[in-house]
Amino acid sequence: MKNIIFHHPLPLDEKSKSASGIRPLRMLSAFRELGYEVDLVVGYSKERKKAIEEVKGNIKAGKKYDFVYAESSTMPNVLTDPHHLPLHPFLDWFFFRFCKKNDIPIGLFYRDIYWCFDAYGAGLNFSKVIVAKAAYRFDLWIYKRNLAKLYLPSEEMGKYIPTVSSDIHSPLPPGHTLPDVETRLPYDKDKKLKLFYVGGMSNHYQLHKLFCAVVNLPNIELTVCTREAEWLGVKHEYPDLTPNIKIVHLSGVEMEKQLNQSDIAVLFVKPQEYWKFASPVKLYEYLGYRKPILASEGTLAGKFVSENRIGWTLPYDVESVSECLQRLSEKSDATLAPRLALESVSLKHSWQARALQVVKELSK
Repeated sequence: MKNIIFHHPLPLDEKSKSASGIRPLRMLSAFRELGYEVDLVVGYSKERKKAIEEVKGNIKAGKKYDFVYAESSTMPNVLTDPHHLPLHPFLDWFFFRFCKKNDIPIGLFYRDIYWCFDAYGAGLNFSKVIVAKAAYRFDLWIYKRNLAKLYLPSEEMGKYIPTVSSDIHSPLPPGHTLPDVETRLPYDKDKKLKLFYVGGMSNHYQLHKLFCAVVNLPNIELTVCTREAEWLGVKHEYPDLTPNIKIVHLSGVEMEKQLNQSDIAVLFVKPQEYWKFASPVKLYEYLGYRKPILASEGTLAGKFVSENRIGWTLPYDVESVSECLQRLSEKSDATLAPRLALESVSLKHSWQARALQVVKELSK
């Protein structure tokens, strides 16, 4: 039996709806599907401390581990307890150092570098921001000394990472699980062309140009699935909704049904610096459902769509997207070419493919 250690500084939550909560579960499942026996070092510091002692006991008793795979939180390791007090500041450092000394390579997925941007901490207590940034830098200091691989959502994010050498960077974007439902048949031009977007509506996810286009295209139907509070917070920024635009607040199977009923999935967001390296989970969810994707120029997602020919990457303006959607709605086979490309592209981006990459890079 092949053994690995899985580290995550928070409890694993099977009911999680956030990308940061879902990803560790998907990677854990993928390793198990590949035949690995996984010992968990997860949870708050008290649980991790107990698990670390058990793993150390196993190693002293002769158990062999192929590698450690770690999934970071959006918070620094020392602040992930519910009270956010660093009561065990050296717990994970000492554990990683112990593993390295015992010749067990460590690969860690580093989730986000948002804390390095000027916008981080807006509206927060200044002293808390200082402590948090120091804790983030402490994590990177630990990683520099102990990791064999620092996995990132994209290669492009690497240039924003301080401290840790790019020599150990490796892109490990999100993956997808194949849906249990039968994917929808290609678009019928006698019906409306259905667009679907799932995700946030905050400053990072601006869809204004798409809304402005679709209100004037009655043969296009746009469904936006987002949290109710986020929609209510930005609703005043968007044009009055027409009958062909629906806002829904769904998750899980109900959201997946809506996605599956669409012809084209949407990532046509306003390009910002964040989107130059962001690798959104929704991009890979769309891949799993083999949905052609409408994306915007100036984003990493748009570059991916264009290079793999799985949709349309357009300038973020009303004229470009209006012309494209009008043209697509007039052709019954408009989505055929990207759908054919998706058949092969999607296979390369499953969660199991991500786990297999880690195995190849960390196994000796």
